[in-house]
Amino acid sequence: MYQQMIFVNLPVENIEASRAFYTALGYSVNEQFSDESTASVVISDTIIAMLLTKEKYAQFTKKEIADARKTSAVLLALSAESREKVDTLVEKALAAGGSVAGDTQDLGFMYGRSFDDLDGHTWEVVWMDPAAGDGRAGRV
Repeated sequence: MYQQMIFVNLPVENIEASRAFYTALGYSVNEQFSDESTASVVISDTIIAMLLTKEKYAQFTKKEIADARKTSAVLLALSAESREKVDTLVEKALAAGGSVAGDTQDLGFMYGRSFDDLDGHTWEVVWMDPAAGDGRAGRV
């Protein structure tokens, strides 16, 4: 069966520093689709972050490229299989040079934290109790 994929294209200042940041989070780089201006970061079988130098990114848009440290156009959210996995990924991001992007959200049935990568792109990492979807989880 066909699984739709998402390719998140992000402009970055320094492709090598960004590669190092995302591999420090535990993700791999698909070298087949990477070069001196692009890094294809494999987040999952269906999620790929395409890191592009600003010059390369500009080839795909006529719009001004936003400085994600100053403006926000998108919040990227990843699911995690547990609260611990949320903490692990965010702590890896902080250790690799990322920064805290917001307050920890703990609603009991849902737990999330967020970080900004080296270029200011905000990533939210969220765990939700599977029972919350069927009404069995207690609400805080």
